[in-house]
Amino acid sequence: MRGSVLVGAGSVTDVAAARTAIEAGARYVVSPVFKREVAAAMPGCFTPTEILTAWEAGADVVKVFPAGALGPGFIPGLSAPLPHLRLMPTGGVSLDNATEWLRAGAVAVGAGSSLVEAVAAGD
Repeated sequence: MRGSVLVGAGSVTDVAAARTAIEAGARYVVSPVFKREVAAAMPGCFTPTEILTAWEAGADVVKVFPAGALGPGFIPGLSAPLPHLRLMPTGGVSLDNATEWLRAGAVAVGAGSSLVEAVAAGD
């Protein structure tokens, strides 16, 4: 949906926190790490093995974190042999490079600190 915003919760590392966020109205929940018990949320992964394991554990979308260390080229590089994966880079995504990540094949991006900075600056 162009022009709409979904509110979620980030840095969730256990089931209780995920449940609390969802009950408070979060439309999605993301984690900075992969933990099988919160895989129904959006686990954070860095390596191809972690990403595939999270997908196989039931994640609809896998958070690639910290994506800035990998760069947008990681998305098509991983998608070539694993085209079924749905990836959302975070950590290193900014308002300046979000389009580059999306063009590379990300289904969404997470721009936490850069978004907060832009709002604080009135952008």
